[in-house]
Parts: sequence; structure tokens; C-alpha cells
Amino acid sequence: MIVEQIWTGNAFRNFNYLIACPETGEAMAIDPLDHEKCLAAAKARGWQITQVLNTHEHFDHIAGNDEVIAATGASLLAHVNAGNAIPGMDRGLQAGDLIKIGSTVELEALDTPGHTMSHVCLLSHTETPALFCGDTLFNAGAGNCHNGGHPAELYQTFATQLTQLADNTLIYPGHDYLEGNLAFTLDREPDNERATTLLDGVRDQDPNAAMVSTLGLEKEVNTFFRLHSPSVIARLQDAFPDMPEQPEPKEVFLKLRELRNSW
Repeated sequence: MIVEQIWTGNAFRNFNYLIACPETGEAMAIDPLDHEKCLAAAKARGWQITQVLNTHEHFDHIAGNDEVIAATGASLLAHVNAGNAIPGMDRGLQAGDLIKIGSTVELEALDTPGHTMSHVCLLSHTETPALFCGDTLFNAGAGNCHNGGHPAELYQTFATQLTQLADNTLIYPGHDYLEGNLAFTLDREPDNERATTLLDGVRDQDPNAAMVSTLGLEKEVNTFFRLHSPSVIARLQDAFPDMPEQPEPKEVFLKLRELRNSW
């Protein structure tokens, strides 16, 4: 499996992706907002885009669909319940569905509600797994729930699915928010030395050559995985005096998401 991460350079800081089979040159475009860059990258690599996948229905993830499909004849895949919001869908995905690209690449669809209720992530069946996570999981952060989502559902996605993945899983998010998210982690957990070191190393990184994190690293620096940290809990208790002495992980997650909305 070959992964091409495409930095759009837009105000929303989107990443688009091409996933290609090295044997056949067939490729899938994920959330190809910048259709010109996606098509140019595929042409330069000699790949044929045969499928387009949208992780969810927001404009900054589907707006390039028509141009890519018109140029390639690709089929369009998205969550099975997203048909009313994503025009021209050819295949609706449910949890556990497999997507094949060429002769060597197999991806598994995960049903990951929270950011929206019709969101899928893709998990590669490769020796080193990779997660293409749209706006569910960001480097050092989690998606907001403003436009069709729900924070309690996002917590369940984190708690029952993402935390169960292998620590060496590579993380490919839909946006580059790393620097700001690390700053939020340190605002919530000032003694997180790993986050401090990482922020120093990636400050003003070139998003055209962005760091690719792993789930193991996320568990160290992403506050939305650090629900048992005494420092995180203590800082939340300062912000929310009615929080119990030993809050449940779900309550910690929801309060963190609430704070992040206005931070």
C-alpha cells in the first residue's frame, strides 16, 4: 500500500489522500477537496483513481467529488446513511465492510459517529496498520460536534474503537491541527513532557511533509485519550467545581470537548 498525503494549503488546513496498489496502480482518493492536486498527484505517479471515498458529508470533504469522478469515472463510497447528504453515492459502507484497491490493498470500514453521525474511518489490513480518520481523530485532538454530531457518540467511538487499535497504527487525519492541539493538551496537562517535546519539534512544521503520528503517540499527547491523568482531572475540577473527585472517563471527555470548543 502506498499513501500520498496531499496538503491543500487552504484556510481549513485540509489533508487529502491517495491510497494506491503498487502492483496495479489503482488508487482511491479520500476526501479529495483539492481535486486539482489529487488528479495531478495521481497523474504524476501513474495511478488511476478508481474510487473516491468521503469520510463524512461536510463540504470541505466532498466538494471535489464531481471533478475527480468526471475526470476518472471513479465510484463514490461513503457511510450508508450519508446518501441524502452526499450526491451520487455508489456504495454505502457499514462497519466491517471491506474496500479493495487493486490486487494488494484491503481497507476495513469503521462506523465512527461523533463528529457527524454518518462518519467512517478506514483501517488498513497491512503489516503496519494505518487509520484514515477524517475528522474523528486529529493529531493530538478530536473532532468537534457542531454540525450534525454528538460528543457522547464521539466518546463512545474513542472508548470502544480507537483505543482498541494497535499502538503502531499510523494516523492520517483530515486536517493539520497539530500545533494548536498540542497547545491545548499542555493547557490541560502542563506537566506532559512528551507533548512539550513534540510541540518544540513540530512548531511551524511544513505540512507538505507533515509528521505522521501513531496511536501510541496519540495516547501520550492527545488529551482526549488521557482521561485518567491526575493533572487533566485536577485542571478540569478547577474549571468545573461541581465535578466529582473521581469523575468517570466519559465526563472527563465531555468536559474536555466543551472546553476545546471555545479554547
